[in-house]
Amino acid sequence: MKLNCDMGEAFGTWKMGMDEEIMQYVDQANIACGFHASDPLTMSKTVALAKQHNVTIGAHPAYPDLVGFGRRNMDIAPTELKALIQYQVGALQGICKAHGTQVTYVKPHGALYNTMMADFSVLETVMQAVSELDPTLVLMVMAIPESDQVRALAEKYQLTLWFEAFSDRLYTDEGRLTPRKQSGAVHQTFDLIEQQVLQLSEQGALTTESGQLLAIQADTICVHGDGAHAVEAVQRIRQVVDGASAL
Repeated sequence: MKLNCDMGEAFGTWKMGMDEEIMQYVDQANIACGFHASDPLTMSKTVALAKQHNVTIGAHPAYPDLVGFGRRNMDIAPTELKALIQYQVGALQGICKAHGTQVTYVKPHGALYNTMMADFSVLETVMQAVSELDPTLVLMVMAIPESDQVRALAEKYQLTLWFEAFSDRLYTDEGRLTPRKQSGAVHQTFDLIEQQVLQLSEQGALTTESGQLLAIQADTICVHGDGAHAVEAVQRIRQVVDGASAL
């Protein structure tokens, strides 16, 4: 089981996340591309940091929403959405080339990510954008009960998928993330986070908001690097995952 983390989300003098402290504990870095966060210099520094720690680099494109951190939904025509995604991924590809490395995968951010997992017409647009740009790029998507339908759509565009689950988010019974505004949507204790990661690693399942056990087959677990205790949380998650894989 791999660990992925959203990174490079600072912007100018505004700081976000603890990339330098956390990079050594993760396998995959989802690097913001400037539309919800980041800027060219931040992208460059984050790419260099990922390369230093041999971390796989992914593009983290979003809706054009700096003020809302990419968490507000937008009604964007498919042709424009494709162009927005290709623009962002292409920018990171250029920076990676300058550093002698490459973008391996794409993981959409925030509202774009949630929308595409609820509306497969948006997911298909995202797949079209990635496939047209570079069909060797892997697309990271949420592990949901309808994963077979997602795989079938990806086959249409000859794309490889990585399915992800979240270490610190509460799930609905339908296998989606509960809204952030809902109480308990983000796990606040190490015990809850470690329990969810252990379930995912050993059982391929997690406990939903109503207490049901939901089967989730994930290739990678998303960790977050922007909380007050983010470094300790990621260290603990790393230990849980490594311990489970050693069994």
